Amino acid sequence: MIELLEEEQRKTRCLLVGNPLDNLLELKGLVFTLGMEVADSIVLNKIDIQPAFGMGTGKAAEICAHAKTIDADCIIFDYELDPTKQRNWEKLCGFPVFDRQEVILRIFAQRAQTKEAVLQVELAQLEYSLPRLSHMYGDFARQRGGNYGSKGSGEKQLELDRRGVRERMFRVRKELEKVVQNRSIQRKRRDRSNIMNVALCGYTNAGKSSLLNALTNSDALVENKLFATLDPLTRKLFLENPDYANAEDFSQGNIPKGKEILLTDTVGFISNLPHSLVNAFRSTLEEAAYADLLLLVLDSYDPNVLLHYETILQVLDEIKADKNKSIIVLNKIDNYTNAPEDDNDSKFYLARIEKKFPDHVKVSTLDGQGIDELKSLIYKKISG
Repeated sequence: MIELLEEEQRKTRCLLVGNPLDNLLELKGLVFTLGMEVADSIVLNKIDIQPAFGMGTGKAAEICAHAKTIDADCIIFDYELDPTKQRNWEKLCGFPVFDRQEVILRIFAQRAQTKEAVLQVELAQLEYSLPRLSHMYGDFARQRGGNYGSKGSGEKQLELDRRGVRERMFRVRKELEKVVQNRSIQRKRRDRSNIMNVALCGYTNAGKSSLLNALTNSDALVENKLFATLDPLTRKLFLENPDYANAEDFSQGNIPKGKEILLTDTVGFISNLPHSLVNAFRSTLEEAAYADLLLLVLDSYDPNVLLHYETILQVLDEIKADKNKSIIVLNKIDNYTNAPEDDNDSKFYLARIEKKFPDHVKVSTLDGQGIDELKSLIYKKISG
């Protein structure tokens, strides 16, 4: 009984495989978020495009043997595997083999809460699984087709399942159209109310939800995991006019005390985000496209922050939001202010980031640094 309990609680062990010069840090974060355990990782020395495995047969056999030696339950590639290669790998190794795209899809499936998110993830999963159905069957037996000579031999089970997937995709798309229509109606109501909308955009785990909480005193879910939240969360925020408190002469007219805005937290971005997910979450991501101002939240302490910024720009370009007004927010600045005095590496890295983003605001949602300055800048941007 104890052995059965231990087996149930044992995490799935996986072997990670990446391209040359890939440090696999992001894939490790995704695997951790999914609740798996990294048994070992391999970074390929070179890219050798072969039709069967995407590399030489000898190298593929070597990787499979290593996975069995370390008691791995699966192999995960940090790049996309086409269905044929995936099928070949699973035949060679005898256990599940999948890619980065499937890891992200599984995380999204775990995190989806609202009806819209569930439908969006389901559609992406169906699109991903459709060309991969064939590797789920060892026996391609046909359905019984009647007496000899009276009917055809019937459809393969694979053909029936493909048709079932396509029909389900059609129904999910129809349901999503209704959700998108409702979101459009809500957006028009907000437009009629003349309330400005500010969207938080950024790489996953950059601290967007923490910043939303710090600005609005709300209680959005915050976790140190990738894709902790999928659904856009909107909160009201009253911004005080910085000029109002310092005003002494009101003879020239009324000076507004402040302005109420809507602050929306959007789904986190990630490099190589599966295109099916970009399409499925388009209505959610469009909250950024229709926003009056974007807060581009960056984890200032992340060694890949500059690459993350490029990813953000790429996704914003895909959803036609790249021309919107924006503010660069360098989050988690407390990592630098609390660093030892002799930590010159941190000082040099921060100076490099500041040079890259001359117009920025440094904030810390942990101790409140820069929050008031950010509020003032938001007010000036939406009032200009």
